[in-house]
Amino acid sequence: MDPDRNEGAALDSWEEQADPGPGNHGDTVDIGSEFSALNVNAKPFVPNVNAPAFVPNFGNFTPKTEPCNNEDTEDKPSGQASPAQDSGIAETEDETTPQHPVPDASETPPPDQDGEAEPEEDEEEEELNSSPSSEEELGARAVTETVAQSSGKSSPSVAVKKPKKYEEEEEDKERKTEMEHVNVIFIGHVDAGKSTIGGHIMYLTGQVDKRTLEKYEREAKEKNRESWYLSWALDTNLEEREKGKTVEVGRANFETEKKHFTILDAPGHRSFVPNMICGAAQADLAVLVISARKGEFETGFERGGQTREHAMLAKTAGVKHLVVLINKMDDPTVEWSEERYELCKTKLVPFLKKNGFNPKKDVFFIPVSGITGANLKEKAGGVCPWYTGPAFIPYIDSLPSLGRKQDGPLRMPITDRFKDMGTILLGKIEGGKIKKGDSVLMMPNKTNVEILQILSDEDDTTEAKAGENVKLKVRGIEEDDVSPGFVLCEINSPCHTCKVFDAQILIAEHKSIICAGYGAVLHIHTAVEEVQITTLIALVDKKTGKTIKQRPRFIKQEQIAIARFECAGVLCMETFSDFQQMGRFTLRDEGKTIGFGKVLKLVN
Repeated sequence: MDPDRNEGAALDSWEEQADPGPGNHGDTVDIGSEFSALNVNAKPFVPNVNAPAFVPNFGNFTPKTEPCNNEDTEDKPSGQASPAQDSGIAETEDETTPQHPVPDASETPPPDQDGEAEPEEDEEEEELNSSPSSEEELGARAVTETVAQSSGKSSPSVAVKKPKKYEEEEEDKERKTEMEHVNVIFIGHVDAGKSTIGGHIMYLTGQVDKRTLEKYEREAKEKNRESWYLSWALDTNLEEREKGKTVEVGRANFETEKKHFTILDAPGHRSFVPNMICGAAQADLAVLVISARKGEFETGFERGGQTREHAMLAKTAGVKHLVVLINKMDDPTVEWSEERYELCKTKLVPFLKKNGFNPKKDVFFIPVSGITGANLKEKAGGVCPWYTGPAFIPYIDSLPSLGRKQDGPLRMPITDRFKDMGTILLGKIEGGKIKKGDSVLMMPNKTNVEILQILSDEDDTTEAKAGENVKLKVRGIEEDDVSPGFVLCEINSPCHTCKVFDAQILIAEHKSIICAGYGAVLHIHTAVEEVQITTLIALVDKKTGKTIKQRPRFIKQEQIAIARFECAGVLCMETFSDFQQMGRFTLRDEGKTIGFGKVLKLVN
């Protein structure tokens, strides 16, 4: 043993420790006196399974003045506490635990001040150990029973405090379930500011914190894209951030006092219109974003711009209410000019009326600024005194209820699928409701599927109803066996499938005439399929809706006709009169939208 080593220093091995030999040596405890205090004739210990839950109290332990044996007190050195005090474990008495006779209280010496625990130093340790797992509780209880049995002493028990975290989560889930779910799609020409407005709304409603936005701002500044940082809250793809163009339909959600909103950020570029159509099929409310900057409004609104096409597609997808946001009003070329605002409004109203919107009831105009957030959540009275209407978020929160039918059969078109510890399906419930553990039918391949998990806006729930965008974890089908356009239905009420159907179609934009044998791409709910016009049945008058000519040889732009279509594959659909969401469609050819229609009859 090293003579220079301090007495309190740790030893490298047990061999370095000197053997004290028999007898008492300084700080050593007389083992014989310790064993003499044990009750060797005690009954075997029987645990009480009905005892209250044990919660150890580490730290805030105040030694209780108890009768004890003078021999034990004299043998222990000064400053050494009892085993129960050292461990900080609250002992629990049991009826089956034997107790020693209690000596006279007059013989009890005062508790040693050095042996008291310091509650101030152990407050943090108490918080960390206040909610132990069940295994820790059982282990700690076993130690407590052993100490109590050997020493015959007991400590006060501590009341169990139930955490409020789980109660708050349950209340939050119930509140979200009771709220009406509204899906809002932001549409408009490329670079109109759709993603920027969506990102700013998420910040104003608390879905994105200030620190995250500051991080996005630094990263955007490094790439010389300072004005794009708000859009990065929705454009999470690296390709989208580098080019500044939305490719996929971005998703986010926010809440108001009355409703739960899901944001669908549609791409504005003409190359990604099919993605926009898929997003519009899930929308209840459309927000048409217009750039008031001189030159940008004219580019988007003229023939070939996405402002016109997106407005038509939104109406075809079943959107009944349209909010028009005149964005970039803070631009130096505009400077919140009322004249520029009225000019944009004057040009848009006739076009929207032509597409089926009622300007007085279905359309509402708001001047906003996506960068500054003016008129998004609060009115910008200082810079825009001439606007007297409400801000955007309060306005959509005050809209009347959509009145969905919750008691109808289940209909959920699939928008996407992937594999993550099982098959995951994404889509919007168009009708009925779905519960965890339900057995449903996947059409058109007629496969029984069991619902294992339901996620609504990334929150786990046991039930979802019409209008909600959900993510389902299912069993009974593989990812490769599902395609966008498949529909989840009730087993007793499956949806219809067909390849040949009759429909009424409006030719919105096409240079030449259309005859029998013409082929195009059909977009119906979330399905995309090639289709061919096999027969032109009749022409329909626009004003009266009556048939004016049977068996026309051709149809052209601005005409309405009834025609027979044949699909390349089997599609899930319903007639427009039975189920509107699965009975309306769009026709596209050569990257352009040429017409819209509704299904009248399922032939085969």
